[in-house]
Amino acid sequence: MLSLPPLSLYIHIPWCVQKCPYCDFNSHGQNGELPQQEYVDALLADLKNDLSYVQQRPIHTIFIGGGTPSLFDASQIQRLLEGVEAMIPFETDIEITMEANPGTLEHDDFAAYRAAGVTRLSIGVQSFSKEKLNLLGRIHDQDEAKTAAEKAKQANYLSFNLDLMHGLPNQSFDEAMHDIDTAGALMPPHLSWYQLTIEPNTLFHSKPPQLPDDEKLWHIYEQGQERLAALGYEQYEISAYAKPGFQCRHNLNYWKFGDYLGIGCGAHGKITQPDTDSIIRTVKIKHPKGYLAASNYTSETTEVITEDRALEYLMNRLRLMTPIPKAEFEARTGQSAAVVKEGMVKSINRGLLTETDTHWQLTSKGHMFVNDLLSQFI
Repeated sequence: MLSLPPLSLYIHIPWCVQKCPYCDFNSHGQNGELPQQEYVDALLADLKNDLSYVQQRPIHTIFIGGGTPSLFDASQIQRLLEGVEAMIPFETDIEITMEANPGTLEHDDFAAYRAAGVTRLSIGVQSFSKEKLNLLGRIHDQDEAKTAAEKAKQANYLSFNLDLMHGLPNQSFDEAMHDIDTAGALMPPHLSWYQLTIEPNTLFHSKPPQLPDDEKLWHIYEQGQERLAALGYEQYEISAYAKPGFQCRHNLNYWKFGDYLGIGCGAHGKITQPDTDSIIRTVKIKHPKGYLAASNYTSETTEVITEDRALEYLMNRLRLMTPIPKAEFEARTGQSAAVVKEGMVKSINRGLLTETDTHWQLTSKGHMFVNDLLSQFI
């Protein structure tokens, strides 16, 4: 039997100063003045159309992503958040994250976004190397990245995250470790540290850069894990590390197969409907021109069929390092744990998983071969 999970909200702001060569997100380079007023109006109308999905739940996390949301005035972010809260109550301890780039700090200072209601910043640093930042098409330099972290601390955010990438073009082991050490010295409560991958429909895909070989990548990853742990960061997700108590609650809701509304260009949503025993996914109109001209912002609605629920849950939940409660699996999928018994037994026999009466837990080997484990449920 399906039960209603917590509800989050994702808000997509699609504009950037310029498109990065590795980025496959739905983002568009800024061309002239941004339609801030019109876009916030459209976001609120989009949310109004989705209110039937709320089912009397408060919002417990919001994530404003992009693109570069910090290109929008703090006053527009405040108007957006106030408009959302007027339609859906906020949990008293709501986490509201906004992505920001160090190179857009001159637009509004971080204190203004904090006053607008944002409680957590995610700052796209990627590297502290001038050479690597240029290769990645970033508009900031290493000094601006450090300044952004210091300003986040001064603005009294409840938490902030620094995004770092490794496996960059021609990156040496020492360069990768220097990025970790530099980030650690800035004392962010949360770090995202993930490997650069070459995605289709990006400039890097059509003109691939020279990346470190697999042996170098493994050495960077293995030693980076140790260095992050020594700095006091606990890995709680495949590419996320936090000081105790500072995990990103919004992302945790994704990985635990919670519900989320998605508003804005190309935004995705996932909604549980216990009354019809269904789980649906929504996708909004992708291009800004079409989105701003719309009255119905949804381009696609699909149902997660019963046969796919277990796999979809596990694809998300196995990103986390914590044990998987069988009760959570049953509540979020509406299925008995018995439906995955055969696949779990095979995974246990291969040393990928352990099991108790109440939980499943990945082994260290299992964390390295998650795709092999998931193949047992396809």
